[in-house]
Amino acid sequence: MSNFYKDCPDIEKTLDALDLREVAELCEEGFRFAKEYDYAPADAEDAIDNYKRALDVCGDISGNRIAPTAEETDKVGNILNEDGSVTYAPGIALAIKLFGKSGLSGATIPYYLGGLNMPCTILTACNDIVSRADASLMNIFGLQGIAETINQFASEEIKKEYVPKLCDGTYTGAMVLTEPDAGSDLQSVKTMAYQDENGNWFVNGVKRFITNGCGDVLLVLARTEPEFSDGRGLSCLLVEKCPQVKVRRLEHKLGINGSPTCELVFDNAPAKLIGQRKRGLITYVMALMNGARVGISAQGTGIGEAAYRAARDYAASRKQFGVTIDTFPALRDLISNMSVELQASRLLAYYSSKCVDLESGLSKKFESLKGTPEAQDIRKRMKSYAAFNKMLTPMAKYYASEMSMRAANGAVAVLGGSGFMKDYPVERYLRDSRITTIYEGTSQLQVVAAIAGVMAGLYKDVIADVLDRVEVPADLLDAVAKVNALAAEVDSAVEFVKNHAEAKVYHDLHARKLVDGAIAAVIGALFIRFAAKYEEKKCALGYWLATAFPTASSELAKAKGGYFACVPDFEKLAPMPVVVE
Repeated sequence: MSNFYKDCPDIEKTLDALDLREVAELCEEGFRFAKEYDYAPADAEDAIDNYKRALDVCGDISGNRIAPTAEETDKVGNILNEDGSVTYAPGIALAIKLFGKSGLSGATIPYYLGGLNMPCTILTACNDIVSRADASLMNIFGLQGIAETINQFASEEIKKEYVPKLCDGTYTGAMVLTEPDAGSDLQSVKTMAYQDENGNWFVNGVKRFITNGCGDVLLVLARTEPEFSDGRGLSCLLVEKCPQVKVRRLEHKLGINGSPTCELVFDNAPAKLIGQRKRGLITYVMALMNGARVGISAQGTGIGEAAYRAARDYAASRKQFGVTIDTFPALRDLISNMSVELQASRLLAYYSSKCVDLESGLSKKFESLKGTPEAQDIRKRMKSYAAFNKMLTPMAKYYASEMSMRAANGAVAVLGGSGFMKDYPVERYLRDSRITTIYEGTSQLQVVAAIAGVMAGLYKDVIADVLDRVEVPADLLDAVAKVNALAAEVDSAVEFVKNHAEAKVYHDLHARKLVDGAIAAVIGALFIRFAAKYEEKKCALGYWLATAFPTASSELAKAKGGYFACVPDFEKLAPMPVVVE
């Protein structure tokens, strides 16, 4: 195998094109930690060097230690023992140990709690690398949002008790949200939490589809205010693994078999309240979900990378009719499309992560400078990135997860009959990719989350931010004009949708087309930024403009076509199948 960071120069180039110097300064709070910790960076260049070293370690572990175990992990999965404990696949157990020792399990956690204090963007790159090695492992490694949530919202006592052990691999965690009757609609959660006369908390209920539900630290969404039947009655509680928490079953899944998906039963399980009551869903889980969306965007990107490489390598060696199949124009177009969509996914995922870092860093800086003349400018930028993130994180998750399915499906097509066999890993990539469009909010729900920003024209502010202070060479000015022209098409379609006689129905029916158009324009701007720095990326930009833009224009034209009969005529168009006894 090889180092999965060093053998993928696109990762480093993407990070360099996005320029993380401001992110590093904000994350390190003006590099004040260098006085207290020998390993803390003294300036932006030092910080970026640290980031590259961390990615190098992640690439080495992923490529040389984890990837060789992925096939076995997929086959053996996890074992539910008679006592209710779960035994990980050997490769997963090894990975938890290795990443704990490396410090990467606490990549974004502050130094004083045992973390590396790195930005979300670097964790996204790590998740990308890990997912290429074994997508199921990312579901555990990527659960660093558990430690982040505890760090952000819990008491200092709870932080110091749990976060260091999550950083060093002693503990793993899980976010315990979904129930049999509460999937996407988390306001319907029925799991109850109550306090006894001494103020101690206990949790009762059943949770389903819990990733790594066998973990040591469980963040549970539970109803603490029974008088409220909606999200206002929900709080976030920490439950440590104990006899009062049983793994009742492990789900048998299509893919990501190394990730244990558990059904949990809580029977008066002791718990600790995280933050304030009644803010579990509204504040804490929403913060978790935003982090999870970015994580899945990286997972989809990593799966896409693995699938693309398998297809590219196979096509270069497989001969038919006396030549390698990568000489056939149709195959060249298919594989080129896989490559460019992969690059687009990485750009959008990493840029979205950078915006998350800027919002977080500016928020901390604003708090420290309250009352000063500088504070208001910082607050304005902070609010801009907060608005961006409400639209960008679902966009990134949606695009990357759908891309991973297309890439995996394309890899199976390139390998043909061999791709359908378990002799090659591409069938696993196809199985693993499917879940990325479902968990942490389906693709449809990501569209719902992103559409408000598109309707408000916020994506144009994002495009302006992407191209801000970029010296666009003369030969790319036409590309900028094409991005602006597509944005105008999106705006025109938005106005048509807003003014349609059946505005609400029509909006819901065509939201995906509008979001797709905005994503195409944003990625076009990102490719321009990339191509302005790296000459070889002009080819990928040209392909994107020639393929993604016409597709987006065609779909926007449909949104302006006025058709919505599939809604009122649904029973005629899709009649219920007739059952004949």
